[in-house]
Amino acid sequence: MPSRRVDWAVAGALAGWAAARLAGADRLRFAEAWTVPLLSFTPQVTAGAWAGALLLRGAGPAAAAAVAGAALTAAVGPRAVPCRQPPAAGPVLRVLTANLLVGRAGAEAVAELVCRQRADVLFVQELTGQAAAGLQRAGLGALLPHQVTQPVRHGTRSSIYSRYPLRDGPPAVPVSPARCTARLDFPSGQSVQLACIHVAPPKPPWSPGATARWRSQLSALPAPDDSPCILAGDFNATLDHAQFRRLLRRGYVDAASQVGNGLSPTWGPRPGRRLTLLAIDHVLTDRRCAVLTTSAHWLTGSDHRALYAELRLPAPHTRRDQAPPAIT
Repeated sequence: MPSRRVDWAVAGALAGWAAARLAGADRLRFAEAWTVPLLSFTPQVTAGAWAGALLLRGAGPAAAAAVAGAALTAAVGPRAVPCRQPPAAGPVLRVLTANLLVGRAGAEAVAELVCRQRADVLFVQELTGQAAAGLQRAGLGALLPHQVTQPVRHGTRSSIYSRYPLRDGPPAVPVSPARCTARLDFPSGQSVQLACIHVAPPKPPWSPGATARWRSQLSALPAPDDSPCILAGDFNATLDHAQFRRLLRRGYVDAASQVGNGLSPTWGPRPGRRLTLLAIDHVLTDRRCAVLTTSAHWLTGSDHRALYAELRLPAPHTRRDQAPPAIT
């Protein structure tokens, strides 16, 4: 009898998780402090639900786990399926985003990755003065000679490095996680708006204040306008967060999910270890852009993997109302 109660308790927990994810329980202010961190692990719980359907004893608990697994798979499965891309006819832009973990990531590894991927733009978070100098010594300036940096006196900052000329973008409002913005000008005369993102994490876990700050920063990100727009960086959010899905509905798509790589994790709890758990680093682009490929890369010294995306921009003068509907 006790073992049967345990089976039903596990099945009930899985069913409750599925209900919370499908209902977007993290939208509820009274529940967000604990649902936001927990729902980050929805892909892992999805796998656990199917395991439960096989391992739980009794038809009832196994069936409940299977129903939970099916419901969660419907939510997370589309990230592993490539989507049809819009007929973009503009230039190709190769972008790379990397969180340096307070400057601890190896400068040589970052520069080598930029060279190997032939990146046109590098978005950097948690950059220190010492790390910036290390990147220059590693040859990043020769690869990406143009730079816009977040103006801060102390602590870490964000920066955008580019192969093409950059102009300063509009200053970010204090609450915005768009720490550094710029407009990139192609030789053809076309331009694209760039923003390096670093959202404050909802930690310590279960803290209502930290979660409210996280929510307000995500909601402060602007919708794309008439120019193509790319947001890249550490969002500290996954596609299982209602606030992040709300951002996508404003006119963006997640590049990794567009090509079937949306379940590839980019962050792990221990720097230098191969275990990664959560997909919290993203490249977001507006719906007029075609995503050609994405990939995640180990970054020595950091707890984040660098995320690469190859994008084809829309032809000049393509309006936002010509873009296909978002697929989230």
